[in-house]
Amino acid sequence: MSNHLANETSPYLLQHADNPVDWYPWGEEALQKAKREDKPIFLSIGYSACHWCHVMAHESFEDEQVAAILNEHFVSIKVDREERPDLDHIYMSAVQAMTGSGGWPMSVFLTPDGLPFYGGTYFPSRRLYGMPSFTEILLAVADAWQHRREELIEGSQELVAVIERQGVKREDVMREDVKRETLRTAFDDLRQRFDTVHGGWGDAPKFPQPMVLEFLLRYHHTTGDESALPMVIQTLEAMARGGMYDQLGGGFHRYSVDNRWLVPHFEKMLYDNAQLARVYLHTWQVTGEPFYRTIAEEILDYVAREMTDDAGGFYSTQDADSEGEEGKFFVWTPTEIRQVLGDEAETFMAAYGVTEGSNFEGKNILEFVGNLDQRPALSEARRKLLAAREQRVHPGRDEKVLTAWNGLMLAAFAEAARALGRGDYQQIAERNAAFLLRELRSEDGRLYRTWKGGEAKINGYLEDYTHLIAGLLELYQTTFEPHWYLAAHELTGLMMEHFSDSSGGFFDTSDDHEALIIRLKEVQDNAVPSGNAMAAFVLLQLSGLSGEPRYAELAQRSLEPMQPLLARYPLGFGQWLIALDYALSHPREIAIVGNPEAADTRALLEVCRSGYRPHQVVALGAPDAEAPVIPLLQGRHQIEGRATAYVCADMTCRAPVTDPAALQALLE
Repeated sequence: MSNHLANETSPYLLQHADNPVDWYPWGEEALQKAKREDKPIFLSIGYSACHWCHVMAHESFEDEQVAAILNEHFVSIKVDREERPDLDHIYMSAVQAMTGSGGWPMSVFLTPDGLPFYGGTYFPSRRLYGMPSFTEILLAVADAWQHRREELIEGSQELVAVIERQGVKREDVMREDVKRETLRTAFDDLRQRFDTVHGGWGDAPKFPQPMVLEFLLRYHHTTGDESALPMVIQTLEAMARGGMYDQLGGGFHRYSVDNRWLVPHFEKMLYDNAQLARVYLHTWQVTGEPFYRTIAEEILDYVAREMTDDAGGFYSTQDADSEGEEGKFFVWTPTEIRQVLGDEAETFMAAYGVTEGSNFEGKNILEFVGNLDQRPALSEARRKLLAAREQRVHPGRDEKVLTAWNGLMLAAFAEAARALGRGDYQQIAERNAAFLLRELRSEDGRLYRTWKGGEAKINGYLEDYTHLIAGLLELYQTTFEPHWYLAAHELTGLMMEHFSDSSGGFFDTSDDHEALIIRLKEVQDNAVPSGNAMAAFVLLQLSGLSGEPRYAELAQRSLEPMQPLLARYPLGFGQWLIALDYALSHPREIAIVGNPEAADTRALLEVCRSGYRPHQVVALGAPDAEAPVIPLLQGRHQIEGRATAYVCADMTCRAPVTDPAALQALLE
C-alpha cells in the first residue's frame, strides 16, 4: 500500500511512497492531523542524491517495526529540501543550534504547531559508537511528549527565539559606504587560509568554492595583484585532475572526501556544475590556456547530454549510488580498461593513475596524473571507455527542474555561447529560458519553484527570482533579443514587490507565502549564492541597462551593512564579494547601435566579448529602431552610417566611437 506521498512529483518523496511509514508531504492535512490527534511531528528532510538518506530509509523507514512506532506515536512528514529550502533552512538552523552540527538526512521532532524540540541527522537502526538506536530515540521522544510536554514546549520556544536572533536584522548594524578595504581584507584572509599544497580551502571533506574563485579572478582583474590568479589556477587544475572530476563524462561530483580532490562523494549537482563551468570559462579568458576552456565545454556537454529534459529544462542531480554501491558506475579495474582499450590501455592507465593496487575499495577512481599536453591525445581512449561505461547500470537521476538552479545553468550556457562562439550552446540556453518562462510562471507572472512531468508547483523563493534574472540578463547579452531583458525586468519588479524587507534587502519567501514559525532572510552563501547576494548583483547590472539609479541604490543599501561579515568570513560570502567588487568597479555600460549581421557591428561586439570583462553590461540595437526597448539604447544613433559604440560609467558617457581600437581603449 502507498502512503500519502504517492501523488507527489518529487523523486525523493516518491522513493518513500511505498514505505510502511505513513508519510505525509508537508501541508495542512498533516499539520491538522497532528493537532487533532495531539501527536508530535517527526519531520524527515533529505534529497534524492543523498547517500545517507538512502541508508536510513533502508534501515529504518522500510522496517515494519520502526514504522509501527512512528505510525502510533507521531505524524510523519517527509520533505525534499530542494523543493522546500524554507523548511530546510528553518529546521537546519534548529538542529545546528541543538547539536552544533547539521546535515542530511535531517531528523527533527516538532510540536503540532511546528516548533522544533529535538533533532539530529542520521540515526542508526541499532546502537552504534555510543549513539542510541533510532527506535530508542522514538520511544524516548514519545515518552517525553506524554510526561514532560511543558518542558519540551518551553525549550522549543526558547530555541525558536535563538533562531530568530540569529536571523540577520541589519537595521541595527551601523551603515557605512561600500569601500575597497572590505575586498582587500577578505582577499588577505583567503590568501592566508589557502591550501598551498593541494589548492582550495580547508581540510577533508573539501568542497569546490566557485564563488570565491570567481571573486579572486575579479580581484586580480581589478587590482593586478599577482598572488590572486595562482590560487585560482592551482585549485582549478587540481580539481580537474582529481577524481572529483568525471574524467570520462565531464562534470564535477559534489565534493572530495579527502583533501587532495581524489575520492569524491559521487553525486553530481546541477548548481555546482553551472558555477564551475563559468569559473573555468573565465580562467581560460584570463590565461588563454586551452585546458580550462576544455573543462568548461566538457561540463556543459555533460549537462546537455545527460541532464537536459526534452522540454528544455535542466535536471537537478545524479545519485552517488548505482546497484546499491556508492561510486560503482564510475570506477575501474585494470582488467576492465584492458578489455576496452587493448594496446592503448597501459598508456592510458599510466596517465590516469590506474594501478593493480587500486585507490578506492579495490578499484580505481580515474585521476589525471600526466602532463596536460597529453590529455588531448587520449580523447579517443576516453571516448571508448565512456561508451563502455554507458552499458553499466546508471545512477539514479532526480528529474525535477528547479527554477533557481536552472537560472544558474542558463547563465553558464548563455555566456559560454558568446565567449566560445557555440551556436549549439545558444540554442540550449534559449530553449531553457523559453521553457522556464512558459512552464514555471503563473498567469500573473509569478514564479513556481519546481516542475516535473508537466506539473509546476510551490510558490517561488527569492533565489528562484534572482538566479533566473541573472540567467536572462546573460542571455540578453548573448542574443540581444529584447524579450529576455523585458522578462528579467518584470521579474525584478515582482521580486521588489513581494520580497522586500523595509530594513533593507529581501526575505527568502514572498509576502503571500505559507506562514511558518519564522520568515527567514538568509544572507550567507552556501552551495548556491544566497538570494540576497544575487539580488544585489543583478540589481547593479539592471541599473546599467535600465538607467534606473534606484536599482543600484537598493543594491548598495543591501551591501553596506554586510561588509563586516564579508571581511571576516569571505568563504561564506563569495557572491556578496562579487557584488561588492562590481559595485566598486565603475562598471561600463556599453550601447552599440548597428546591424547585428554587419561586419562593423560584429567588430565592435568582438571587442566587448574578447578576454575577461566582468565589469560591464552590453546592449545592442538596430539603427532604425524608433523606440528601443532597452533604455541604455535610447537616444543613441549611428555616426556617418557606421556601427557606433557608446561607453558610459558613473552616469557619464564618453564620446561615441566607431573604430574597434578606440572602443578597446575606452574599455581599458
